[in-house]
Amino acid sequence: MTSIDQKLADTQNLPDDRKIAIDRVGVKNLRYPIQIRDKEEDTLQSTVATVLLTVDLPEHYKGTHMSRFIEALHSHGPVIHIENIRDILVQLKERLHSHNAHVEFEFPFFLEKKAPVTHARGLVDYTVRLSATLTGNQLDFILTVIVPVTTLCPCSKAISSQGAHNQRGQVTCSVRFGKPIWIEDLIRMVEDSASCELYSLLKRPDEKAVTERAYEHPVFVEDLVRNVALRAEANPEITWYRVEAENFESIHNHNAYAFVEKA
Repeated sequence: MTSIDQKLADTQNLPDDRKIAIDRVGVKNLRYPIQIRDKEEDTLQSTVATVLLTVDLPEHYKGTHMSRFIEALHSHGPVIHIENIRDILVQLKERLHSHNAHVEFEFPFFLEKKAPVTHARGLVDYTVRLSATLTGNQLDFILTVIVPVTTLCPCSKAISSQGAHNQRGQVTCSVRFGKPIWIEDLIRMVEDSASCELYSLLKRPDEKAVTERAYEHPVFVEDLVRNVALRAEANPEITWYRVEAENFESIHNHNAYAFVEKA
């Protein structure tokens, strides 16, 4: 402790007589540059995460030391993976004398995709969330991807002599796993469950192909979550999943929604 620290009051360590423990306290909406490893190129993709860092606070402490959260995060550098997330959590527990610690990184993740016919290249962005809680020595890690997709209505196709309505939807898929799962593989699992995946760059032959692909693979929002769930069940590394799908309806002034979670 420096001489300056010795002269300043440490208000956070003062006792509190209200006898109410706090489940989570810390910093939220911290923007931080990180690097995530790509599967195909085996390189590091640079992005910016919105970070949440928290610990529990015993009832006898008035407050926590917010600066220590930033110190713990910064000490591990920008590369984020499962092992150093555990290290961040261990350091948070040690620095803040807590029983459990929680961290969440949410960030845009980009994939280069080729159009189905012309193979024109473009980048598609997805939202990824890494969420981990360390309680004692037990780590709970959840990987979440938010994936935009196309869905075409089976009912509309069945009752219409010409065409069928389709729309863009969004699937939020969260998993726990045994061995680590690539972000790209989880995204692909969701996209394969929809009527068609999305692309950022399409020429006219590509637009024809994706339109016909969606028409040939109609799915209700219920079908969408069930399709993802079946693929998750077939993956031996996935031990738990939660799938939400929301269709931004093109012929209604409301959205369609479905949710399924592994018991």
